[in-house]
Amino acid sequence: MSRNVVAITACAAGIAHTYMAAEALEIAAKEHGFNVKVETQGSIGAENVLTEQEIATAEVVIIASDVEIDLARFVGKKVYKTRPKEAIKDANGWWNLL
Repeated sequence: MSRNVVAITACAAGIAHTYMAAEALEIAAKEHGFNVKVETQGSIGAENVLTEQEIATAEVVIIASDVEIDLARFVGKKVYKTRPKEAIKDANGWWNLL
């Protein structure tokens, strides 16, 4: 059985930290043996948008954002909220949710 994580990253400017946090989370999840998909909400809009199926199969949802994210898509899921800068410094903070 594969283990799945989904995430959303977004910073106030929607430029560097959005994508740096996404990369850090992708690396950390893979180090722990998880499949990961990260939706980035940057200055050019949402990219790599999470599907209902991806959310449904995720064990954990990670929100690394400095802006408000609508959590309605994640009802019933374990959600770990952090900021992009923190996700870049310690992308493993979500691991204790499992």
